[in-house]
Amino acid sequence: MSNDTLLVLADPAEPQIELLKKSLIGVKIIVGNASEAFEQTAANASVLLNWSGSPELFQRVFGMCRNLRWVHSRSAGLDKTLFPELSGSSVPLTNGSGVFSAALGEFVLGAILYFAKDFRRMIRNQMAGKWEEFDVLPVAGQSVGIVGYGDIGRAIAARVRSLGMTVFAVKRNASQVSTAEPLVERTFGPGQRAEMLSLCDYVVVSAPLTLETRGMIGAPEFAAMKRTAVVINVGRGPVIDERALIDALSTSRIKGAALDVFDEEPLPKGHPFYKLENLLLSPHCADHTPDWQDNAMKFFLEQFERYHKGEPLLNVVDKKLGY
Repeated sequence: MSNDTLLVLADPAEPQIELLKKSLIGVKIIVGNASEAFEQTAANASVLLNWSGSPELFQRVFGMCRNLRWVHSRSAGLDKTLFPELSGSSVPLTNGSGVFSAALGEFVLGAILYFAKDFRRMIRNQMAGKWEEFDVLPVAGQSVGIVGYGDIGRAIAARVRSLGMTVFAVKRNASQVSTAEPLVERTFGPGQRAEMLSLCDYVVVSAPLTLETRGMIGAPEFAAMKRTAVVINVGRGPVIDERALIDALSTSRIKGAALDVFDEEPLPKGHPFYKLENLLLSPHCADHTPDWQDNAMKFFLEQFERYHKGEPLLNVVDKKLGY
């Protein structure tokens, strides 16, 4: 297919590696989960795929390469892998943005219904053998505010709009969201975040982790929310101030939260999150559908075809912005 040498940071036994090798006939593919595996080929490698390598391995192998023309990260989030050497290089970086958006949108939908219909109470009563009727809340007519309106945000908006919910969004460049975004009722700039939060029944965080977004949702933001608000985080854990969230949940400053991402993963034993009745906790697997890794590899193969033909790559990352 080409004279390219492709380095893949992964366990060679991962099943998607076989798909990669079958699809890229003629490409020299080197797979390994230690830097020693690439010592003989890194200098001439043209493409580097970080499939499942650690941030440390990614940085070491990148430093061994001198002729890279393209780097791809399987993950959509890049906060742990945008090390200085990569950020400062001219080598284009792409990521898996969009591959996992549908599944995350479904998780958000499930979390909204979980709190609106009080499924926790239903399960608790069922386990106790208790018959107790109670009122549940409709979601039609309720508002969803999305903090970070990118590909994941659009997937969320499409799903909640189908239930008759109103969508607001905070976007870094609010002027870019116009009539071309028919799912959004109103778009707010970063300086209008508190204004949007005060209007929302559900607040969904889907922003990447950058210097600008770290701690973006903290005590002032929780104070601006309705006491009946539910916060859902499918972006990155540190975008929300964890201590402020624990305080807001513990004091019923907000109704509840659903989290798929955390400051520290796995979440340590004894963490306060485990005992909060008004928290739905997902161990960072909201997008782990049976085919998620296959889809991620298929996307890379589509990207490689574009690279091979000299066509523009998708998901080119602005390394200064971090997404």
